[in-house]
Amino acid sequence: MKNQTLQRIYKMLKPQAKSIIIISILAIIINIGEVAKPYLIKIVIDDYLSAGLWQKGIMTVGIIGALYIAIVLIGNILDFIVTTATSMMSENVIYSIRNKLYKYIQYANIPFHDRTPSGTLFVRITSDVEDITTFFKDVVTTFIKDIVMIIALAIMMITLNYKLALICFILIPFVAITSIIITKISNKAKEYSKRIKTKLNIFLAESIYGVKLIKIFNRQYEKEKECEKLCTKFWKSRTPMAFTEGFLVALMLVFENLGVALIVWASVKHFFGINLDVGVIYIFITYVKQIFEPINRIVENFETVQEAIVSINKIYDILDHKEYLENFEEGTELEEIKGKIEFKNVWFAYEGENWILKDVSFTIEPGQSIALVGRTGSRKNNNNQLNKPFLRNTKRRNIIRWH
Repeated sequence: MKNQTLQRIYKMLKPQAKSIIIISILAIIINIGEVAKPYLIKIVIDDYLSAGLWQKGIMTVGIIGALYIAIVLIGNILDFIVTTATSMMSENVIYSIRNKLYKYIQYANIPFHDRTPSGTLFVRITSDVEDITTFFKDVVTTFIKDIVMIIALAIMMITLNYKLALICFILIPFVAITSIIITKISNKAKEYSKRIKTKLNIFLAESIYGVKLIKIFNRQYEKEKECEKLCTKFWKSRTPMAFTEGFLVALMLVFENLGVALIVWASVKHFFGINLDVGVIYIFITYVKQIFEPINRIVENFETVQEAIVSINKIYDILDHKEYLENFEEGTELEEIKGKIEFKNVWFAYEGENWILKDVSFTIEPGQSIALVGRTGSRKNNNNQLNKPFLRNTKRRNIIRWH
């Protein structure tokens, strides 16, 4: 990842730093509860039910059950807080970026709007911002949570039985490699789909904006066919994504059940001298099911990160170009304006030698107004000699006409 991209991501994350830290801490507490719940059940199975006991010292099965329920309730409450806080943080990001983009668009000069289609700006302020929101919701706050979850589960499994833990860990490289390969294939399909989606959004925005012009030139049928073609391309581009995502989910279930099978097989065959209690077998099966979820989510989030990086760069490729902004606060205020305005051999172009005005001369006397008048389609900004403006004097105003 380029330094410029990292700086842009940091610029976006910095205002939300406190929220991200608080949400991450709460998410880690939730993870600790998720790891503790199976362990409580393991204690009940091995230390109480297997021995036919209901009480050992001051601890009873009822107290352990109450503790389990308390962990569930606290976890659900914290999960609600985390979900709500994450959504609010994401909405704050949307609010901030959209306002910045809209403000930039309003203050940008004419050359910027000449080189940037309105449909492109529409996509930047809608679709690209949504990609960044997904990045905040699904990656920023869950990444730390998932890493902590994987480490906690691995430590617990090694502590309970390191031999069985090593057998289970054999599957992790296969899971990671398979997920990365499938995700790369999915990313290529998604990148293509995103390009088609951008073209479709630009087409829709410009078609709706220019619907009057479409009707004037009777181009409804052609635009309908163009829209149908883009929609078909977009639909076809989504099919490989659906296939790869479905295949990845199915493959993760295969690995998960294979892990359960390895645990049962090693326990029954006493592989490497493994001789486990029922509770330990239960907790290993539960932990194996739990550990695949964050691994899979981290791999899947690579796709979200890549989409967000593309969108962030596109947005900041606009916001970082300050040279297109007009400063309406600068300038000299004139208390009283006197005299006439004279254009003498004026040449003007927004870019290069694409002249909008070419050797134009005229004078506006005090009290007079000037209007640029021409028939529709007369190419008022064209440099063709046939379309040169001329000045017609009236009593109250001067008019530049094109023929």
